[in-house]
Amino acid sequence: MKKPKIFIACDTTNLKKVKKIINQSKTNKIKIGYKFGLEFMNSKKGRQFVSTLKNKIVFIDLKLNDTVNTMVSAVKSLKDLKIHYLTVHTSSGLAALKAVKRVSGFTKIVGVTTLTSLNNKDLKLIGYNKSVKNLVSHQAKLAKKVNLDALVCSPYEVNDVRKIFKKEIITPGVQLGKRNYDQKRSMEAKKVNSDWLVIGRAITARGNIKKNIQNLVKELKNEN
Repeated sequence: MKKPKIFIACDTTNLKKVKKIINQSKTNKIKIGYKFGLEFMNSKKGRQFVSTLKNKIVFIDLKLNDTVNTMVSAVKSLKDLKIHYLTVHTSSGLAALKAVKRVSGFTKIVGVTTLTSLNNKDLKLIGYNKSVKNLVSHQAKLAKKVNLDALVCSPYEVNDVRKIFKKEIITPGVQLGKRNYDQKRSMEAKKVNSDWLVIGRAITARGNIKKNIQNLVKELKNEN
């Protein structure tokens, strides 16, 4: 298994905390990028701060899912940030995915499959007849068809997705140790065969960030 890269999820509106996460996560042991979601990007100083980041791999996780024109406009509105990765829902449809890919420029468009907070029971409740596994495989085929740059899926679907989608795979729902917070399809980091692992609270919420990253590197090397 190749050594994965890490996106640290900066899931907060606290700018001081985000700066601390970035400053304390510097390491030459593993490649690290930073993921910013709706919470931070909609905060008072979030967008402006992201615009100042230099020499960092920036992943904006907005999970865009709207009409074609609205999604295209949203992607264009982010171009000044020069971000590396941007998420869109594969469920937004073929036309929308093709359209945002055409206007994405420097930014890699990342398709989101089925959220890691959902399981088969949840899918049934919201009207899907497919299992998580089958739905994610279907979404991976759609991402391949429109030539998306990367795909998000849970640890449990990575191997199936790799058979379909040959580009980068980004995986949330990753644990450091046994704690899985609110994820229903999660797995320990050392067991996940993905290109990028998204880890947030396991690194940032408890204890020392530097120490947590050291523990993560050890876990990925299967050290005890």
